[in-house]
Amino acid sequence: MKKEITREILLEAAGAFDTQGEIVSCEPYGSGHINDTFRLVCKRPYILQRMNTEIFKNPQALMENIEGVTSYLRRSVMERGGDPDREALTLVRTRDGKSFYVDSQGGYWRAYLFIENATGYDQVKDANDFYQSGYSFGRFQGLLAGYPADKLWETIPDFHNTPKRFETFKKAVKEDVCGRAGSVQAEIAFVMDRAEKMGTAQAMLAKGELPLRVTHNDTKLNNILIDNATGRGLCVIDLDTVMPGLSIFDYGDSIRFGANTAAEDEPDASKASLSLPLFEAYTKGFLEGCGKDLTDNEIRMLPWGAYLMTLECGTRFLTDYLQGDTYFHITRENHNLDRCRTQFGLAADMEKKWGQMEDIVARCAKRS
Repeated sequence: MKKEITREILLEAAGAFDTQGEIVSCEPYGSGHINDTFRLVCKRPYILQRMNTEIFKNPQALMENIEGVTSYLRRSVMERGGDPDREALTLVRTRDGKSFYVDSQGGYWRAYLFIENATGYDQVKDANDFYQSGYSFGRFQGLLAGYPADKLWETIPDFHNTPKRFETFKKAVKEDVCGRAGSVQAEIAFVMDRAEKMGTAQAMLAKGELPLRVTHNDTKLNNILIDNATGRGLCVIDLDTVMPGLSIFDYGDSIRFGANTAAEDEPDASKASLSLPLFEAYTKGFLEGCGKDLTDNEIRMLPWGAYLMTLECGTRFLTDYLQGDTYFHITRENHNLDRCRTQFGLAADMEKKWGQMEDIVARCAKRS
């Protein structure tokens, strides 16, 4: 269990970083649930965070990833004539030159420059929001195209290893520790009927047909900052899950979450479908952001990225339901089952719209 942050610990951590001027204020900030985040104001504002070491059990490796990626991003932004202080996160070092601080209770802290006049949004309001999200995450791929992804640590091992998720699911069905399998035979069959598709992307990676990339792995709208003045996507934030992976999965997870006509936990799965206008808006932004940095195979496999992330996520929800709801937080009975059915409803609709998805990707690729 996370230790309470006392005022003394907060001030200890705040004082450990090489900030400018005396501390004016340090207050909770943002809507995130994983780390403890504060807006620290001195001569200028900063973001101060205590990392969640219950989830990220190797904070040193995590910070090694972030240190390498943010440094590379800043150089790439400067090479393209941009403003690295606004278009990339800037780590603030401790007073003894480290990228993180360990407090007297063993908590791990980091600090960034606060990016002013920019806002993160929790919900997609319109197609332009989704376009800006796509552009930002596509540009993230483009800016990091030359980074050696194999040098990154896996902060959450096998996070998007779809075949391994499938094996865990089969084990959960076989063990049936809560006696729930009998009531979800249709959902189990949905997964088993698509078993051969689960390893499609990993097989291409193994053959060298898809390149290993630096991936964000949490490509939701609230992980980009939008410039208040221009309304354009400005900077990708929340780099805790930056790992080696596949670009099509970063793309696909955004589609899974943002282009579904139903909420992720909608109890009526019949409301789940793929919004083709939102799919096109994101695809257009993503490919424009990437520029020419994706391979032909990566572009061709973008619909597969969306489909596999949806199928994997639904399978994970169903697995957790079968295991007694031990991983995903639930607020009602059958919450994970509702989530599972909504993902499967979206995946089934993608299957119906596959040709349209491929046409949209091809059309957007020609324009970018």
